[in-house]
Amino acid sequence: MDEVWKRNEIDSPCVKICVVHPEARLCIGCHRTMDEIAQWSKMNDEDRARVKAELPARASLLRGKRRGRKRD
Repeated sequence: MDEVWKRNEIDSPCVKICVVHPEARLCIGCHRTMDEIAQWSKMNDEDRARVKAELPARASLLRGKRRGRKRD
């Protein structure tokens, strides 16, 4: 990899499934809020680490909500 593109920072949690759940207001791929996604490039490492630490708990907020319409 080209040395110019290497950066010593916390990687984005983006998994390229960029869909915001309409009720939870979280990305169903990475579980970040829209504000967190928009501000990611401006955040310092401490803020990025804090957000990443919160993401696993947010996944439970979306369980059972990804299936679309209810079955009859």
